[in-house]
Amino acid sequence: MPLKVYNTATRSLDLFVPLEEGRAKVYACGPTIYDHAHIGNFRAFLFYDLVHRYLEWKGYEVRFVMNLTDVDDKTIKGAVAAGSSVGEFTRQFGDLFLADCATLGIVPVDRYPRATDYIGPMIDFIGRLIESGHAYQADDGAVYYSIASFERYGKLKGIDLDSLKVGARVSHDEYEKEDARDFALWKVASEEDEVASAAWDSPWGRGRPGWHLECSVMSVTELGDTLDMHLGGEDLVFPHHENEIAQSEAATGKPFSRNWLHVKHLQLEGRKMSKSLGNFITVRELLEEGFGPASIRHQLLGAHYRSELNFTREGLNASKSAVQRLVDFDDRVRALPTGQAATATDLQTISETALDAFAAAMDDDFNTSDALAALFMFVSRANAAFDAADVVLESDRNAVREVLGSMDRVLGLLEVARASRAVDDDLALWVDLKIQERADARARRDFAAADGIRDELSARNIVLEDGAGGTRWKVVD
Repeated sequence: MPLKVYNTATRSLDLFVPLEEGRAKVYACGPTIYDHAHIGNFRAFLFYDLVHRYLEWKGYEVRFVMNLTDVDDKTIKGAVAAGSSVGEFTRQFGDLFLADCATLGIVPVDRYPRATDYIGPMIDFIGRLIESGHAYQADDGAVYYSIASFERYGKLKGIDLDSLKVGARVSHDEYEKEDARDFALWKVASEEDEVASAAWDSPWGRGRPGWHLECSVMSVTELGDTLDMHLGGEDLVFPHHENEIAQSEAATGKPFSRNWLHVKHLQLEGRKMSKSLGNFITVRELLEEGFGPASIRHQLLGAHYRSELNFTREGLNASKSAVQRLVDFDDRVRALPTGQAATATDLQTISETALDAFAAAMDDDFNTSDALAALFMFVSRANAAFDAADVVLESDRNAVREVLGSMDRVLGLLEVARASRAVDDDLALWVDLKIQERADARARRDFAAADGIRDELSARNIVLEDGAGGTRWKVVD
C-alpha cells in the first residue's frame, strides 16, 4: 500500500510522493538546548524516529536532519546566568539530549546541525532576501522580513491576509501565535549577546540571527531547496513554520516542503505539560522512578500523533505489562522446539495477515495505535497456535520470528527492552549462585531464607520462574 500522510498545508490526507523517486529528505525541528528535554518534547522526537524507521522500512533512502537550536533568547539568557558562553552552556544539554535519545532507542539521524555553525550561510541568505525586496534594514539596525512582500504568507496556518499587521515588527524569538508582524532575520547585538559570545560581524553590524531564519538555512544547506517532509510540534505551525516557508521560498523561488506533519501536545496527568507551567518531567526522572525506557517509548507511541495523549504513571504501568508480554513472547519463540510434523494452525498465514495489518496501519498516516493493535493481536494468535500444536515446523517458527522482528524494526520496543535489560557475565554468575542458594534453602525447608533470596533478586529486577525443568530467570522493568 502507498503511504498517506496528513499534510498541514493542504489539510488533507495526501499520498507521500517524494521529489526524487526512492529518496526521502526529511527535516525535523529539534530541541532548544538550554535545559533537559521533557517527555512532552520526546513525544515529538519519538514520532520523528517512527517516521525515520518506517520510511526506511518502506525501502526509501532516507536523508534525515534534525537541528539543535543553540542560539536564541533562551540559550543566551541561560548562558549569561551560568557565566559561560552560549557554546559552553548549550553543549552540556545537547549531549544530555542525545544520551536520552539513545536510551529511548531513537535512531541517530544523518545530521544534527547547530545554528552557530551556520552564521556565514545565514548572512548570505539574508543578503539574498534584501536584494529581492523581501527584507529590509530598519532604523534600529536590525534586518526584518517583510511579510507583505510574500503573497502566500499565512497559508499554512490559514490566516486572513487582511488581518496582517503590515509594517509592524517583532524581534522576540517567540510571540503570540496569531500576531503576524515583520519578524527579525538579524538582530542588533545586545550587551547580553556579547557577554554570552553570541554576536557576530555582518554587513548590518554586530548581531545574531533570528530563530526562524536558523531552521531555513540549516535545512536548505543540508537537504536542498525542497524538502519531502518537515516535522514539528503543533505549536510551531505559526509563526515558526509559516516564517520558514516565507523566507525560504522567497530566497530560492521553489516550494520549501512538500509535506508538513505536526505532533499534538502531550498532557501530563490530565494537564498540558510545559516548562512555562512548571509541570514537566524528564526521561531521567522517570528512569529514577523505576520505569524502563521501553515502557516510556510504548506509552509515547501508543496514541496517533495527531490525537491527545494523556501521559500517566498508571499508563506507564500498563505499558510495562505490554512490553513484558512482548519480551515473554519473543523468549517463547526463541526457545520453541521444532519438528517435522504439521502444526494445528497455519502460523505463516497468521504472520502474513499480521504484517499486512501492521503495514496498513502505518501507511494510514503513521497510525501507531492500530499498528500496536496488529502487533498484539499477532502475539495472541501465535501464542494460541503454539498452544494448540503438538509440534511446530521450523519454517513456521521462523515466519513468526521474522514478522515480529520486522514490526519491531519500526516500533523499537523489543530492541529497547533488550538493550536496557542486557546482563553482563558477573550479574549472570551472581544470579545463578543466588538460585543455587535458594534451592539449597528450600531443600532444607528453610522457606524464609528462600523467600529472602527471591526478594533480593526482585530488588535487582530479577524475576524467577519455577517449572518442571528447574528455575529460570529474567530481567524485567
